[in-house]
Amino acid sequence: MGMFATVWDWIWFSFWIFAYIAYLFTLIYIAIDIFRSHDIGGWMKALWILLLVFLPFLTGIVYLIIRGQGMAERSSYRRPEIVEYSDEEVRQVSFANPTDEIAKAAALRDQGVISDGEFDAIKAKALGQKF
Repeated sequence: MGMFATVWDWIWFSFWIFAYIAYLFTLIYIAIDIFRSHDIGGWMKALWILLLVFLPFLTGIVYLIIRGQGMAERSSYRRPEIVEYSDEEVRQVSFANPTDEIAKAAALRDQGVISDGEFDAIKAKALGQKF
């Protein structure tokens, strides 16, 4: 018999691998939060890290209980705000001047670099039309 005698052995093995990886991610996230936190000093950070190295499971649970709310707040400060742009704003950023863009596209079409269909698409985009 091999290492995995039954399907259930494989399922249990997969579960424990998943649990171990999730546990490692949690420890890493806690370590990142310790260094991100501005309300504790350097010696306290060092103590938390030492405890996390030597008593990881117990320290992780205690840290999550004591400083879990602060972790959520510090994490929310790091999230970027989602900005919605209107079509006009996108057009202003995409093309400095629609006339210049159309002229450049016309020159490329005349040189044979782009086809008439590509020129029409660039022109429509520069003018803010859907092609």
